[in-house]
Amino acid sequence: MPARLIDGRAHARAIREELKLAVERHPGQRSPGITVIQVGDDLASTTYVRGKHKAAEEVGFKSAIAHLHDITQADLNKRIRALADDPSIDGILVQMPLPDGLDPDEALEQIPPHKDVDGLHPYNAGRLAQGNPTFIPATPLGVLELLRREHIDPTGRRAVVVGRSRLVGRPLALLLLQNHATVTIAHSHTVDLPSITRTADILVAATGKRGLITGEHVKPGAIVIDVGITRDPETGKLTGDIDRASVEPVAQAVTPVPGGVGPMTVAMLLVNTYRAYRQHLGQA
Repeated sequence: MPARLIDGRAHARAIREELKLAVERHPGQRSPGITVIQVGDDLASTTYVRGKHKAAEEVGFKSAIAHLHDITQADLNKRIRALADDPSIDGILVQMPLPDGLDPDEALEQIPPHKDVDGLHPYNAGRLAQGNPTFIPATPLGVLELLRREHIDPTGRRAVVVGRSRLVGRPLALLLLQNHATVTIAHSHTVDLPSITRTADILVAATGKRGLITGEHVKPGAIVIDVGITRDPETGKLTGDIDRASVEPVAQAVTPVPGGVGPMTVAMLLVNTYRAYRQHLGQA
């Protein structure tokens, strides 16, 4: 029996509807505010930024895009600090990647931790590592929420995360550990990857390497979460890290690309922004 597809779009739509209703319960107060900073004209970044902007407006947020060009590090830092000083803005995020010559770490450190709705400031990363998180990166948070809404409890299960980026792999491993899974992180230097991944009840692929995970990597009945996203050079279609044709006959459930984790990422960014808004109103 082929694996069940986990519909991230449907879950994200439900989250956005919940947020819209929550915002409507604050009549007479200002709307939650979010600003996305984009530097340059990277096509993928432009697509992502527009998607975030549209989703934020749909749930009743005040959303803005600060689209910058030919800017120095000093001027970028200054623009971020100016946004940080604006009391109507609850969430600030810097769209990655930045153009060559700009330091993403330096830019991220200009965002106050209480407005860092992407969860990438060192303070928020440290809180997550300590097991007392404030804002968690949206993709790992989206994966965990997807599991929760699918009634998949990580407690006592073996989880393998393939990929160790600070945006997805490492924070997701920490989240799964804090939710009582037994966690292994695999990466480009892991020897005999299939022998590791076949131990997983929950297998997460987050490498950006198209078709890396095949059926031989998957334990029968596993939950397979595909975080990777690349464009097939031949067809132009978006694909993920898993080879669905070989994985689906083995797994219990998989997330598709597109339509799996991606929509949840945007939804959880909005959840983080609403949490920041409540905190700034003294209601959290």
